Amino acid sequence: MARLTIPELKSRKGRGGLVMLTAYDYPSAKLAAAAGVDVILVGDSLGMVVLGYDSTVPVTLEEVLHHSKAARRGAPGVHIVADLPFMSDATPERALSAAERLIKEGGADSVKLEGAKLEVIKALLAAGVPVLGHLGLTPQTAGSLGGYKVQGRDSLAAKRLLADALALQDAGVWGVVLEMVPAQLAQLISKQLNIPAIGIGAGGDVDGQVLVFHDLIGVFDRFKPRFVKRYLEGGSLIRDAISAYAADVRSGAFPAEEHAYSMEQGELEGLYGEKD
Repeated sequence: MARLTIPELKSRKGRGGLVMLTAYDYPSAKLAAAAGVDVILVGDSLGMVVLGYDSTVPVTLEEVLHHSKAARRGAPGVHIVADLPFMSDATPERALSAAERLIKEGGADSVKLEGAKLEVIKALLAAGVPVLGHLGLTPQTAGSLGGYKVQGRDSLAAKRLLADALALQDAGVWGVVLEMVPAQLAQLISKQLNIPAIGIGAGGDVDGQVLVFHDLIGVFDRFKPRFVKRYLEGGSLIRDAISAYAADVRSGAFPAEEHAYSMEQGELEGLYGEKD
């Protein structure tokens, strides 16, 4: 499968069904690719679902880089977007340095950053770095937004979100992620844009959807946002499998004869020397 190019991604506008999924390692990226996802996001959500942080803020560039490399090895034919972690996009210079590493070392095809940082975005695009925007709930700055809450519910905030989305489009991003935005507002924004709007908790009247891998398969249980649909209760399945393994070890049922290796009897006798 050939990676989707930026023109091909933009051409998905208005067609719907653009599938994005996070993946942070070789096996999950390989599974996502085999399942036919369009885009893999190496999101800074890895900080919470993989590394156990309380938020995405502690995630470092080295951590995103490490996981991007692994995802690329698992999905060589899928377009990969890597997140710019908190403060790595504080200035154009810092963002350019981070993006250079994520693309050259990490194998990413484009980068994602939160908010309407137009100067930073323009600098990245001028350097040839494709950018995916991210508006609505922006987890890196959730504290200043009052926590993990729906954004744009009143008319003033909604107008600001629409203006930011149009500004991102004018700056040159190839698409915009809308997170935890009222469905009516997301639909309005999507209709105003000529680039894909990708929703996560933004209803179905957009051009695509993104979910976190660990939410989708049910292995992250600290909280479950309303917008998450679990397609598998993987946590309980894995726990039951480990419990069965532990029980087999304690009872002596594992390993059985078919799980062991053997050697020729003559070779075994050679361990003890020749008999008298």
